[in-house]
Amino acid sequence: MEGEKPSLQVVYQAVQALYHDPDPACKERASMWLGELQRSVYAWEISDQLLQLKQDVESCYFAAQTMKMKIQTSFFELPADTHTSLRDSLLNHIQNLKDLSPVIVTQLALAISDLALLMVSWKGCTYTLIQKYSDDISSLPFLLEILTVLPEEVHSRSLRIGANRRTEIIDELSSHSSSVVSLLMNCVEKAGSDEKMLIKIFRCLGSWFNLGTLDRNFMAKNNLLTILFRVLQQDETPTNLHETAADCVCCALYAVENVDAHTDLAEHLFQGVLSLEMAYHMAVAREDLDKVLNYCRIFTELCETFLDQIVTSPGQGLGNLDSLRLLLVCAGHSQYEVVEISFNFWYRLGEHLYKTNDQMLHNVFRPYIQRLLHALARHCQLDPDHEGVPEETDDFGEFRMRVSDLVKDLIFLVGSMECFSQLYATLKEGNPPWEVTEAVLFIMAAIAKSVDTDNNPTLTEVLEGVVQLPETVHLAVRYTSIELVGEMSEVVDKNPQYLDLVLNYLMKGLREKNLASAAAKAIHNICFVCRDHMAQHFQGLLEIARSLDTFMLSPESAVELLKGTAMVLARLPLEKIADCLSDLCAVQVVALKKLLSQEPHNGISADPTVFLDRLAVIFRHTNPLVENGQTHPCQKVIQDIWPVLSETLNKHQADNRIVERCCRCLRFAVRCVGRGSASLLQPLVTQMVDVYRAHQHSCFLYLGSILVDEYGMEEGCQQGLLDMLQALCMPTFHLLELQNGLRNHPDTVDDLFRLATRFIQRSPLILLRSQVMFHILQCAIAATALDHRDANCSVMKFLRDLIHTGGSNDHEEDFETRKELIGQVMNQHGQQLVSQLVHSSCFCLPSYTLPDIAEVIWEMMVFDRPMFCRWLENALKGLPTEITGGAVTVTHKQLTDFHKQVTSAEECKTVCWALRDFTRLFR
Repeated sequence: MEGEKPSLQVVYQAVQALYHDPDPACKERASMWLGELQRSVYAWEISDQLLQLKQDVESCYFAAQTMKMKIQTSFFELPADTHTSLRDSLLNHIQNLKDLSPVIVTQLALAISDLALLMVSWKGCTYTLIQKYSDDISSLPFLLEILTVLPEEVHSRSLRIGANRRTEIIDELSSHSSSVVSLLMNCVEKAGSDEKMLIKIFRCLGSWFNLGTLDRNFMAKNNLLTILFRVLQQDETPTNLHETAADCVCCALYAVENVDAHTDLAEHLFQGVLSLEMAYHMAVAREDLDKVLNYCRIFTELCETFLDQIVTSPGQGLGNLDSLRLLLVCAGHSQYEVVEISFNFWYRLGEHLYKTNDQMLHNVFRPYIQRLLHALARHCQLDPDHEGVPEETDDFGEFRMRVSDLVKDLIFLVGSMECFSQLYATLKEGNPPWEVTEAVLFIMAAIAKSVDTDNNPTLTEVLEGVVQLPETVHLAVRYTSIELVGEMSEVVDKNPQYLDLVLNYLMKGLREKNLASAAAKAIHNICFVCRDHMAQHFQGLLEIARSLDTFMLSPESAVELLKGTAMVLARLPLEKIADCLSDLCAVQVVALKKLLSQEPHNGISADPTVFLDRLAVIFRHTNPLVENGQTHPCQKVIQDIWPVLSETLNKHQADNRIVERCCRCLRFAVRCVGRGSASLLQPLVTQMVDVYRAHQHSCFLYLGSILVDEYGMEEGCQQGLLDMLQALCMPTFHLLELQNGLRNHPDTVDDLFRLATRFIQRSPLILLRSQVMFHILQCAIAATALDHRDANCSVMKFLRDLIHTGGSNDHEEDFETRKELIGQVMNQHGQQLVSQLVHSSCFCLPSYTLPDIAEVIWEMMVFDRPMFCRWLENALKGLPTEITGGAVTVTHKQLTDFHKQVTSAEECKTVCWALRDFTRLFR
């Protein structure tokens, strides 16, 4: 915000417009204007004045939120001598506004907490706040709010206080934690049965448990936990208080995961949780689902906390298997949401047991897993009055998918064949209702692939029985049986005598609207696994492909069918593939030609993406085995199709979505025939460059990288590909040099450096000698600070491969030339690159990018370690050693230790570990 400070009246009017103006455009303008105000230096004074005026909730909330935001993002704007007065002002505001609105109190509490973390001179903030406000009962609510959010803010990503300051704060909070617990006990005594106050107390206690600063031995003997469990045991506890108490117990359990260090507290919590079983049954009897869910969360957290004890010493001490029994009690609840809470624990238990691979241990847990699977099968049952097929996208459908995944992970404990046979027996021996049949088939489908298919009569019996189900059974049963057949494709492959029977069954499903997509997926699975046996059925698949749009298929399912067909096509004799591929593509090509001939309707052209996607999947999965010297059977087909794709691309060149699909189709066409697409190279590159000048679709850069990958080692193509790169780079650099260009166009950054990396991999010399190399490198150095996973990864891979090419393949004749050229690049840009990498690691990028950065640093060291040592030393000298507020971010010893760790590293992972530890000092 430029110019003079706005008046309070103008600010107040903007706030009123934001909250109360009925015109959305006015709200948007007010929001943008207030956002600019918040970023300006005037926001400090205006927020303070609005809080003093106490005019209404909206203006005070805006002011409190602005104060919090300014402290988090712009604390450097304030001189050090104003920090104390800011603290005193905020404390006055929270006391004066404590009764206006809880959300305002929370925002001010956050502002005070963040200030305490940044303001080194405010020593013992916890103790001083307790001393100042604990005796005034009217101040206790906001005091508890501050003490709740303070531990939460210690690890907040909004504050970059660094590891040194964070450690200092945690030590300080630990030293005053007993004062906090004593305060909470006093508050409990004063609160009596005041629900709101008890909620605040338990929230605060949970927050301190989460930070890990409470004295565990002190807590084990403290009455607070007894009161906490008493609240959870009482039938009349209000819902909100019950939820907060449950959250607090979960925080406490999480805090004692290192059981050996907190034995007394762990034992106290373990016994406390076991005492809640009766309360759970009471909640079930009263049909109080909220409380039931809370208890299940607690039981699950108990099992998560003591998982190691459960696995290493089952039935003993904290490995008492009553904890698992409680989870199975929850699994017996009628609502599937209850058992779903425990899924993560069962995954982890299965993972632990799989790694131990101890049959005796597996035998201990097998009965528990069997009970769980039985409960899951029951929970997967659809309602008896359900009509149609099972929904896969609603909450219950997603639950069933999670059940399927869990069953696959746990089935090894009970034996997939044993379980499969037992499930089948329930269908064969009884006459269960349709919903039971469907659920059993669903679980069978989940484990079918894990059953040994060799000489297994049960599997073929199941397969034969399923494909002979009458069409009169419930539609959901038919749907799930089709899915089961698809999962049993390996059985069909081992028993090809059933192939015709299976295909006839699936074709019936394909002709019915509600079953078509499931049938298409099953046919795809059969084609994938049984492709050699399916070759004789190719003409049938071709007929399906020709009449694809007569079936009621989703676009995704149609693509799946074509994918399966293409896989079978690749297994045909080479001399038949060309004609069959031409036939398979013909329907899509005719449709594209028809769309090209149509005039736009109301200025909008018909959408060709469906047909482009179908062609793309055909090209992608038609990969026959072609010997060296043989002409690729797909070559002529793709050459014939090129004019249609070219015209489609030209017609829709302004539409990014359609252009992306065109490029994707061309990418797979090029990959399909490899260098057999040479005749397309010149016209394709020419069109790409022409369209890209007008419309900077990043997919052209990606397609360019594919062309370089295929043809970059062909001497006759290298200059043409370099010309393509230079032509594409000019509009790309113009786009990325705009304000926030890198941040606004991460896809372009990603694809540009994929293209540059392919050049380095395939024809490094021609790129290193080119004029465009300098500009690409400058762009790469600037883009190292870009916080975008894919784009940053591409930039780092380019830099890594670039430097690596100076030292790799030293037996090749161009090695000395490559080494000299990379040496020139390093001499010119090395210091700038190292400084930028260090700065980006510390201040711009998330920790997941550090392994990629470490690889670039490692390659620089491998190339020239002495020079890198000097570059790193200079880069570290440029880092700030203090943050606003006086906290030390990094000491001289920490700088020298980091320099030594990196420069003496013998492997890349050592660099990565050092980088992780070092960057924490600035986060």
